[in-house]
Amino acid sequence: MSTFNLPHSSPAVPVRLTSDLNEEQILSFVAFKTWSSTLQHNLGLQTSDDQHPFHKAPYKLRSISVQSVDFFGGNRVGFVKLKAEISNDDGEKLPGSVFLRGGSVGMMVILQPDDVPQGSETEKYVLLTLQPRVPAGSLALAELPAGMIDDNGTFAGAAAKEIKEEIGIEIPHDELWDMTEMGLPSGDETTGETLQAAVYPSPGGCDEFVPIFLHQRRVPREQLKDWQGKLTGLRDQGEKITLKLVRLDNLWWEGGRDGKALAAWALYEGLRKQGKIQSP
Repeated sequence: MSTFNLPHSSPAVPVRLTSDLNEEQILSFVAFKTWSSTLQHNLGLQTSDDQHPFHKAPYKLRSISVQSVDFFGGNRVGFVKLKAEISNDDGEKLPGSVFLRGGSVGMMVILQPDDVPQGSETEKYVLLTLQPRVPAGSLALAELPAGMIDDNGTFAGAAAKEIKEEIGIEIPHDELWDMTEMGLPSGDETTGETLQAAVYPSPGGCDEFVPIFLHQRRVPREQLKDWQGKLTGLRDQGEKITLKLVRLDNLWWEGGRDGKALAAWALYEGLRKQGKIQSP
């Protein structure tokens, strides 16, 4: 086990590592960099703003102890579990158990027959994936497709691959609407905090943040009808991931166990009512 001081911390914040992790690996782990810089910035607001509720007894980051790490594909850090010691000079503490995994992307894909009037909200359908999610104890959780935006600006990952294979749709960057960026401020307008323009599914224990993107497409009615018959969520023997097409009006309960789906539905409705999103 080794210890080093967190860069740009004053007073010094010791970071204690596990035996299988070194300083270079943790400092190059994007999730750790994002989390630690965000936390340090927002802790700094306590002293710079005399109206801050913690101004008189500000909390300080005292130390970070890495408890475990999962590696992906050899030496690439995937997940980190750590404990941050945060307290004020009165001895009061903040809960500091953190599971670091970084950001991902949620994709709301809306399909509509091309013979309905343009601008209409009728007959809209949303793609969901069904796949095993072991942390939830599920082998068939219905959720909004999740993945990443690759270096070319295209939606990528296992769900994107399944969408391309099943219905032949690739989703380029210029056909995406970032609903979280459109609907949420990058920092809280009342506290001045810096946060990601994203949804935080489990902020009590995990740093994960999920920008929610929208892609809308009009398709021939016969094509959509064919997909409705095909994309039922029923999986062939041994198939790990499949697609399901549900009516937009029913998304709130068909995908109701998925925080991404509920967030996407709320953002879509809010932005649509504000006139920021229109049907194609």
